[in-house]
Amino acid sequence: MGASDSAQHQPKSNPELDKPWRKFDWGQREALKEKLENFSPSDPNVKEIKILVAGQVGAGKSSFINSIESVFQGRICSRALVSSSAVGHSFTQKLKGFTIRSGRKTLPFVFKDVMGLEPEALAGSQPEEIINAVFGHVKDGYKFNQGQALTSKDQHYISDPTLSDQAFCLVYVIDGNTVQFTDDKLVDKLKIIPQRIGDQRIPQVVIMTKVDEVCPLVRNDLRKIYNSKKIKEKMEMCSTKTGVPLSNIFPVKNYHEETDTDDDIDVLILKALDQIVQIADDRLLDFESY
Repeated sequence: MGASDSAQHQPKSNPELDKPWRKFDWGQREALKEKLENFSPSDPNVKEIKILVAGQVGAGKSSFINSIESVFQGRICSRALVSSSAVGHSFTQKLKGFTIRSGRKTLPFVFKDVMGLEPEALAGSQPEEIINAVFGHVKDGYKFNQGQALTSKDQHYISDPTLSDQAFCLVYVIDGNTVQFTDDKLVDKLKIIPQRIGDQRIPQVVIMTKVDEVCPLVRNDLRKIYNSKKIKEKMEMCSTKTGVPLSNIFPVKNYHEETDTDDDIDVLILKALDQIVQIADDRLLDFESY
């Protein structure tokens, strides 16, 4: 028997685990939605929890923000401009805060969208600008300058930010398709940020997108997401590259080509959002003890 015949008779590896490696309740959509609609920050002086969203170009950073609002509105929303990795550059040029609405009610958390990260030293958003935005030094409307970071002399610089100006969680959005090919220069950019914000213990979360493209098993049935060996491997790669613990990494499918919302897509997004909001509020509580 030749080598090719032997290869043909090799049993194919099963892409599916016998049982989910992460416990997940697919019936919690309404409970999570209601919980988030009734959320209020632990500090009465802070009306909104600010969450900064960073990520590689085309990973789905702005789409994630749009998808969150889509869940609460029950229809596909597209307030944040969306780019494609094929475009090669970020559509987001200015720092902008996006509130999330449920019907006519505005929820008490705001997502700050920054310019996409790129591997080249002077391309895309710079770590220094993301760090400034986390600490509340950057006003909405600031146009990212790829050649020079924001300085204290700029009109968009807040020299003495209040607690309400600061972000209490940093969310990285990473394309699950490309995580193993992520350029080392981009990884270096990502690692600078936690080194600089580490003293303030700002929590970090990874949202791993495009799970349906990563794994055919999940493309056919989103509920197989935690049974998928490939999704688990990709999440472990995310953890290794970013330093974010696996417990703070959430695989999601953003709304992209859909024209209607879907309960399974919704519940993955809601669970990720609930964790983000809770750990951000925990950080706010820590500030009160200083």
